[in-house]
Amino acid sequence: MTAHNSATAPVTIAVENTEGHPTEGRVPGGRTSGRRGTVLALLGVIAFSLTFPSTAWGLESFGPWSLVALRSALAAVIAGAFLLACRVPLPAREHRAGLAVVAAGVVVGFPLLTTLALTTSTTSHAAVVVGLLPLTTAALAALRTGARPSRRFWAAALAGAAVVIGFTVAQSGGSLSAGDAYLFAALLVCAAGYTEGGRLARTLPGWQVIGWALVLCLPLSLVGSALGLTYEPVHLTGHGMAGLVWAAAGSTFLGLYVWYRGMAEIGAPRASQLQLAQPLLTLVWSVALLGERLSPAAPVAACAVLVCIAVTQRVK
Repeated sequence: MTAHNSATAPVTIAVENTEGHPTEGRVPGGRTSGRRGTVLALLGVIAFSLTFPSTAWGLESFGPWSLVALRSALAAVIAGAFLLACRVPLPAREHRAGLAVVAAGVVVGFPLLTTLALTTSTTSHAAVVVGLLPLTTAALAALRTGARPSRRFWAAALAGAAVVIGFTVAQSGGSLSAGDAYLFAALLVCAAGYTEGGRLARTLPGWQVIGWALVLCLPLSLVGSALGLTYEPVHLTGHGMAGLVWAAAGSTFLGLYVWYRGMAEIGAPRASQLQLAQPLLTLVWSVALLGERLSPAAPVAACAVLVCIAVTQRVK
């Protein structure tokens, strides 16, 4: 089963592409398609890794509620334009409840909770905590679908959770902060959205799933944008505008579009291996773009989580 991502995309526990068909990377075009698919999937990972830094930039100009609403509204307009240009029919009635779950978790819940967290947490800290998202998604997907992963999978998942919790408590002075509470809540709501999105991606192309979820939230996003801009201060800066545009167009839509295209060509298992680098890339961006100073524990914890995720990637 596969799911989408705007911050950290999913671990797979079944081997399917976004169309719902089995895939092992055997696609028309042979090596050329394989290289193209790898490049597209890697571009998606890079786009996702920039989500937290771009959000931090966006907070220079907008309040957290305004930023999330504007990001969602702009992404919905882009997604709607693509859906119209491709003449994609409206989703069937049986898909709409699932799309509502995706919208609540991926379009609203995760961006809002992580944005609130970033008002008090650094992007490097958030990257390590949210690096647990693939394991959280895989575990929730197993419970949702009734699948029975091996004991090795659950051992790796619990080990990854222990690493993140230990890192979080140590960095927060022995107790969880409000920012940590937002991040852990974001893990749960986003994993639920990814799990339902993975189910829908068996019958709909993945980019259409996130596209319709964004469009579904457009009325709420427009109202939220108007209210947020009315009650929260706005200080327009170059960084702030660039952060908003990238969070909406780059991370939320373009990243998912190239990710699913690439995954359809090379297969979910190979694409997911590329994504293991995402938390570490975010740490690099936090230093290069935001000038943050990494604690010695951050890269160590991120690498430990990646090892745990790598173990789960082998589970069929």
